[in-house]
Amino acid sequence: MTRLVEDLPPMHVGGKRLVGWVVFGLLVLGAAAVGAFAGLLVVYTTDLPEITQLEQYRPSSTTEIYDDRGKIIGSFAMQHRVIVGYDDFPKVLRDAIISTEDKDFEKHWGINFWRAAGAAYRDFDSGRRAQGASTLTMQLARNLFLSPERTFHRKIQEILLSIQIERRFTKPQIFTLYANQIFLGHGVYGFEAGAEYYFSKKARDLTLEEAALLAGLPKSPSGYSPINYPEKALRRRNLVINNMLEDGKITAAQAMRAKNAPLQLRIQTDPNSLAPYFIEEVRRYLEKKYGTEEVHQGGLRVYTSLNSELQLTANEAVLNGLAAYERRHGWRASLPNAAAEDVDISKYDHPDWDEPIHEGSYVHALVTTAYQTHADVKFGRYWATLQPADCAWTGHKSCGEILARGDIVYVKVLSLSPDGTAHVSLEQDSGAQGALLAIDNATGDVKAMVGGRDFDISKFNRATQAQRQVGSSFKPYVYTAAIDQEKISPDDMILDAPVSFPTASGPYTPHNYDGRFQGNITIRHALADSRNIPALKIADEVGIKTVIDYARKFGITSPLPQYLPVALGAADLTLMEQTSAFTTFPNDGVRAEPRMIRRVEDATGRVLEDNYPQFEDVISSRTARVMTSLLQGVIQHGTGIAAMKLKHPLAGKTGTTNDFTDAWFVGFSPSITCGVWVGYDEKKTLGPKETGAQAALPIWMDLMKVAIKGRDSENFNPPPTLVRTVAQKVPVRNSSQ
Repeated sequence: MTRLVEDLPPMHVGGKRLVGWVVFGLLVLGAAAVGAFAGLLVVYTTDLPEITQLEQYRPSSTTEIYDDRGKIIGSFAMQHRVIVGYDDFPKVLRDAIISTEDKDFEKHWGINFWRAAGAAYRDFDSGRRAQGASTLTMQLARNLFLSPERTFHRKIQEILLSIQIERRFTKPQIFTLYANQIFLGHGVYGFEAGAEYYFSKKARDLTLEEAALLAGLPKSPSGYSPINYPEKALRRRNLVINNMLEDGKITAAQAMRAKNAPLQLRIQTDPNSLAPYFIEEVRRYLEKKYGTEEVHQGGLRVYTSLNSELQLTANEAVLNGLAAYERRHGWRASLPNAAAEDVDISKYDHPDWDEPIHEGSYVHALVTTAYQTHADVKFGRYWATLQPADCAWTGHKSCGEILARGDIVYVKVLSLSPDGTAHVSLEQDSGAQGALLAIDNATGDVKAMVGGRDFDISKFNRATQAQRQVGSSFKPYVYTAAIDQEKISPDDMILDAPVSFPTASGPYTPHNYDGRFQGNITIRHALADSRNIPALKIADEVGIKTVIDYARKFGITSPLPQYLPVALGAADLTLMEQTSAFTTFPNDGVRAEPRMIRRVEDATGRVLEDNYPQFEDVISSRTARVMTSLLQGVIQHGTGIAAMKLKHPLAGKTGTTNDFTDAWFVGFSPSITCGVWVGYDEKKTLGPKETGAQAALPIWMDLMKVAIKGRDSENFNPPPTLVRTVAQKVPVRNSSQ
């Protein structure tokens, strides 16, 4: 027995040694492989981000602007995203996403080994990096931390990050992060924002076919865009539905019904289009206070003073008023022509067509054909024919006489049909502009703001930025100064007759608008009929410096030179200044400071600012009530008498400048004050007789019709009974002076 080993053949001993060397070699190779892999890990993880950052991570989200009733009227965003929780994504959407993007999402630990191996083989076989095989977790890691480049280095990092994410977060947490982060085309990020943009609804309300459409977008948001490529989007949607059917998420009947459903988008309209000038004012304020990054990425919630109903009315009122002005002066358009500018008419697109188009809209349209009796026009997806009646106001027998193929015309939409046909009337845009501002007397809240005819064409806000001569709408400050200092009383007499005032440059000899003089009239009549001579006499008696001091009390901050013509409005003010100042009269002598933003919250709901109404004492309640009574006379029997048809307690003042360059009406009810300006940006005439009563008052009336609804019982505070011990007249300068 002891010789058994020694008796073994030499080949057995050699074989044992060979096995030993093989084992040793394998151990060395294994150690080398482990070392190499460890080295690779060191190389590829040296620049990996801290995964703990994800616990505090909050993606860029949209700042939303709300009106006074909590309705969204605007937004600011670098990426349009609405962040929601896991339960806000319905099961049908979760199933659609998982069935398409990552069938084994609930099972794997960050990577799908077999899917990755298959993709690697196909990449090797095809000689290119075509197969990603990324799980939802890997897509999340790439979107949050890595670049989109397709390299081996990035893929290793993606895998390592995915494993770490899976270790630290639950599947619902990972899905929520992914669903809020992913890009879905057209500037939209996340499925909640996608549901709102493509279907104008919340994600929780999506149907099967809608959820499937959204779930198909992450693969190629631009390539499968349902807006740009509806047929490709439809095929991709149906593929998602088939995936859900294969995974047992839906029944065959549900799949059949969903695949047969047409592609029905309801693209979300731009909320900023309702009040673009107001939204721009809000943006500038927020960026100045909080910074551009916070405003466009921080997901602020901004609660404003704007009333959507009044704003819509204001938009229509200004455009209708400008259209009426254009028609009064006849057809004078020199139209741009797309064909003459070498533009392919079949591909022509106008910025107006990107905004929501509805009945009452004013838009630019393209003339596609012009015949002797009529002309066909296109705007957006709508078509219309301009018949002779639609152009009768131009003085021509038909639109074909004045229009040519390729002309860009301005039209008003009278009606729209589901089939894309429309009825429009021909209008004109000669460049005349209008602005409107409405302020709540009790709070100073800006309820409506129109800064011009078309924000897309001109961002300049004529309600807050334009300084224009205010004409006779300045006269209330003159009368206020005199009444407050008890220099005059409403029933005092004043002589409306020729007069000259000495100045450093020689005599100043003013005149009335109508060129006539009315002799002895009451102060009440002088203001109601906007007589210039009485206003100048009162200003001269009180002192122009005193008048300016009172204007300052009313919140007028624009430069006011100390010379007598300022009493007639020969000074440039903003519509905001004038409208805010006039709230003093119905407020018993207290001016309401304009307020556009009520409250600002951050993305977590923490209040950043809470703005309460602010007021300034300006004049006594006695003076305010007397002036309100005088300004009521402007409407009851003066230059604003057209507003009597509204049958409501109203007061205000017209304003017209020399050569009819600016037309104003600023007026109020007990609850709201509104100012309107009409003119050209360059100081040129609006045309003969284009006074404040003619050009601005009708716009004011259209707004006030809506503003006073439901306020039948309101009334102004009655003026005090004024007792004068001596019958008084304002001192009268001799006409020879």
